[in-house]
Amino acid sequence: MDASIPATRVINVAAEPGCQDRQYSELSRFWELETGASCDPLSIRSYRPISLSLIGSDSVNQQPGSTNPLNNAASAQPYRVSETRIQLSVRTKILQGLLTQGHPTARDSLWFGYSQQSYWQLFTPQISRPFRSTDHEPEIVYVYPTDAQLPGGWRLRYSGVGLVHQSNGQSLPLSRSWNRVYLMGGMELGHRWRVQGRVWQRLPEKRANDDNPDISDYVGRAELAAFWNPNPDNTLGLTLRHTLRSEARGSVRVEWLRAIGNGNGSRPSSGLRFHTQLFSGYGDSLLDYNRRRKLLSVGLSLVDF
Repeated sequence: MDASIPATRVINVAAEPGCQDRQYSELSRFWELETGASCDPLSIRSYRPISLSLIGSDSVNQQPGSTNPLNNAASAQPYRVSETRIQLSVRTKILQGLLTQGHPTARDSLWFGYSQQSYWQLFTPQISRPFRSTDHEPEIVYVYPTDAQLPGGWRLRYSGVGLVHQSNGQSLPLSRSWNRVYLMGGMELGHRWRVQGRVWQRLPEKRANDDNPDISDYVGRAELAAFWNPNPDNTLGLTLRHTLRSEARGSVRVEWLRAIGNGNGSRPSSGLRFHTQLFSGYGDSLLDYNRRRKLLSVGLSLVDF
């Protein structure tokens, strides 16, 4: 699930480095937009939540197919609609201060991120509980601190550009992959609201070698995500994807993260979260890019490290 959304920042310790110092805003700490909110380059940081979830869905793709005839599975597999999902996601800042040298506070940065998501048929012992699908997603992201006041108290915080490759690492006929370049931006209202958007263009491939020629018409070409922190322990999120075409496809994801443990009133006690999510649409995995699914997930996520 291609969604480049910052995990909620939860640490509030004065002695912590700037990227964990809560006097700075959520987006400033995540993308290290200011000198005081910056940590050292080449350290491993959180990206999307690292999570383990139980999945229940209305259907499962037992015989994946594509508009490329070479990418149609010859037979069906007895997969079950109940499975588990494992997500790993980390990033590191490669460079900083490329275009903001001399500015007293603003810091632009170049990042490398890697995310991996696997669907594991844990409840299907008759076929030895295989991993049904694993998606790999490396990307390069450049972030520029674009600070501007907006109506209603909102504050534009950053703009950026990225290049992302996503593939499932399988051979024909189950191989799926695509490359995209995207533009992004984010704004916030105090410490409680964040809204982030991305639009992307798929990089062309030769038709004969394209595993999924129509993927943009299902997964989408743009994404808008909004997150609300009603208090330090809870985060509610809504993510929408759209194809930007008259035949509207895409997806909607609603999620809730709840801190586990008792904090001190201004912050949770740890980055471990109870995480539940409702998804409806296309593209929760590459193998399912052209299959509409509804699924509910419940599990644990680790954010902010």
